[in-house]
Amino acid sequence: MIEIEQSAALNTVQDLGRTQWRHLGVSVSGVMDPLALRAGNLLLGNPQDAAAIEIQMFPFSVTFRTDTAIALTGADCRAQLDGIDLPAWWGCEVKAGQRLVLRFPRTGARSYLCVAGGIDVPQVLGSRSTALRGSFGGFSGRPLQRGDRLATGVRQGAALPAGGVGIEPPDEALKCDFGRNPEGLVQIRAMPSGEYPLFAADAARFWQQPWKISMQSNRTGYRLAGEPIQPEKVIEMRSYGLIPGIIQVPPAGEPIIQLSDANTAGGYPKIACVIEEDLWRLGQLQPGQSIQLVLCDAQQAIEARAAIERWLQRIQRTIPLFREACGA
Repeated sequence: MIEIEQSAALNTVQDLGRTQWRHLGVSVSGVMDPLALRAGNLLLGNPQDAAAIEIQMFPFSVTFRTDTAIALTGADCRAQLDGIDLPAWWGCEVKAGQRLVLRFPRTGARSYLCVAGGIDVPQVLGSRSTALRGSFGGFSGRPLQRGDRLATGVRQGAALPAGGVGIEPPDEALKCDFGRNPEGLVQIRAMPSGEYPLFAADAARFWQQPWKISMQSNRTGYRLAGEPIQPEKVIEMRSYGLIPGIIQVPPAGEPIIQLSDANTAGGYPKIACVIEEDLWRLGQLQPGQSIQLVLCDAQQAIEARAAIERWLQRIQRTIPLFREACGA
């Protein structure tokens, strides 16, 4: 059992989302950084899609009402357990009565509090994720508030070493696979989408210029600020299905990247789609940061997925060995 002591709007229970209901107008929801959730759950011996708390408004604090184990992944939020600093990407045992505090991140945008057994809220349409616009799923379909008590599921993983255990963050582990360009822009890979040929005159600039994440950004989508791009001709389009990653270009010419709470249909021309393997990078960016969209193809996306799966498999193999070596 976890009791929320301090929280703010937009801190919610999330898992990997509900992917089977978009045809009925139900958004995916789910975490903005799926790698952080999967890695934290692996560290604890949970199923990779076990529900956790996504924290994107700080400070945030909880008290543990029962003994359990936790993993903190995602943003480096300067966590403290009973006043003692915890590293980022860290798992440890906690005792009933201990208090965890997460503060505004040094790096990243969203932190994930994974708990042994996962957060135990009812499944709605096959997921425990909170759908804020629909007010369902998660904890009563709303953001977490002071006084909320969250149950946890049955613990499956073994105890963690007494001193805790850390894992290498994906920014470091996958650095050779991808990183930052010399200008310090975060590079995000994308493939051309349906109406890409309409933007022939501006296509090169779409990939070359930096785009700043606007303050008008949230879990539904990131609006990109920069020199506008325009189609060569205006066409009337029927609405089409949307998925996280699709980049639409509204009439003003500043692209919008659809994200976890993406609309299920839209009618703006779509110029590209961020590959699924880079959506976690977007989930850790704050408004005001800048990105460069990088043209890639299907084979490169497959290779990116393979690199991610190798990193997750290393975590799955290594944690039991570390427990054994430490006598846990």
